[in-house]
Amino acid sequence: MIFENPAVGVLHELQSTPYVRFSVLAVSSIFFLVDPFAAIPSFLAITAGVDPERRSRMARKGAITCFIVLTTFALAGRLIFKMFGITLPAFEVAGGLILLLIGLDMLEAKRSPTQETSSDAEEASSKEDAGIVPLGIPMLAGPGAISSVMVLVGQVNSLWQMAAIIGCIAFTALVSYWVLAGAGRVRKLLGDTGIRILVRIMGLLLVALAMQFFVNGLTDLGVIAHQPPGQ
Repeated sequence: MIFENPAVGVLHELQSTPYVRFSVLAVSSIFFLVDPFAAIPSFLAITAGVDPERRSRMARKGAITCFIVLTTFALAGRLIFKMFGITLPAFEVAGGLILLLIGLDMLEAKRSPTQETSSDAEEASSKEDAGIVPLGIPMLAGPGAISSVMVLVGQVNSLWQMAAIIGCIAFTALVSYWVLAGAGRVRKLLGDTGIRILVRIMGLLLVALAMQFFVNGLTDLGVIAHQPPGQ
């Protein structure tokens, strides 16, 4: 007779609920695209010679900007779709392409040009306060994160799903602030090698997420036959 661990059964039951599945999808797709760990080297270069209090203030402004930008697109996502006549499947395919490009760059442990360019970092280093631009946008809230949020919004069928998206954005912005405000300590703890490994792992998961967006978009367009869950 085989005995099943009750904890495993409870965990499996939780994972099978639509609330958990959608929330995990939302937090993973948003957090992996914002990816504050990959922004640490650029943030430290931008804030070189800056006192800890000012660095923390810039990190807070960047996180707040990220939250405002992503929340704005989350709330206005459906309106944008209607205004430009964009269908969700088309945006899923386009968003999947952006995610794929970013994910491939992350697999090489580097920031995608869609999130950050060398000129952005050079220009930011000469600014008095780069917390909003380019840290908040596009380093944190870049095209990939915006696209992911809008794809998620296109799948919303109830109020709790929208609340889950906003909650995941808030969680990502909060973690981004913690990571960047303590960027020096995080870099010492993980080291450059640890950060590169973490970025590569996120990149791998992001590539898988991008392919799922492709499959969803092509399935909704009728190009791929719909597969029942678990098939």
